[in-house]
Amino acid sequence: MASTHHLYLIRHLPTAGNLERKYIGWTDDPIVPVEEPVRPSLVPAAGIVYGSDLVRARQTGALLMPDANYVADARLRECHFGKFEGKTYAELEKDKDYRNWIDDPYSFRPRGGESLADVEKRVLEALVSLPNGAVAVTHGGPIRIALTRYSPVPRDFWSWQIPHGSVWRLEWSNHNEMKEGGRCTSLSEVPITGKGTM
Repeated sequence: MASTHHLYLIRHLPTAGNLERKYIGWTDDPIVPVEEPVRPSLVPAAGIVYGSDLVRARQTGALLMPDANYVADARLRECHFGKFEGKTYAELEKDKDYRNWIDDPYSFRPRGGESLADVEKRVLEALVSLPNGAVAVTHGGPIRIALTRYSPVPRDFWSWQIPHGSVWRLEWSNHNEMKEGGRCTSLSEVPITGKGTM
């Protein structure tokens, strides 16, 4: 019988733009300074952490898993918000294109940006390529996409709350089940300061 297949997804720590509730997609902002250094005992498989190529993901990986080698993959980036980039809901709420995108993000895209269908294609391709037990540092949008696609209980994209620094563990019966788009058998948010290996 094939062994189970599991992945860990971590949302990067916050940036100044995140704290101001701005859409920060491909803007390459650093994380805000961390007052108390986070030193969890996360040890990713083979000493490698995968993640978005954006600086906030790289910095989060280095802070949470300082001894791991970081392998950047642009497919794990946040959605490109185009003309909505750097703006808040309050600045966009009366914009017709923004309303269309909020109401149907898979069919509509921000002006000059990506639809969630575009993002989903690249993110799922990246996730399927990761080895069993991989840890990936990414963004809220890609994690919501993964949870919406793979959750054992179907839920809407916007219904997921993905706090900065949260860790999500997804498990399937085997890798083929994941590659074929099957829903995971187990999904949980896990503490970031566990013992042992991930």
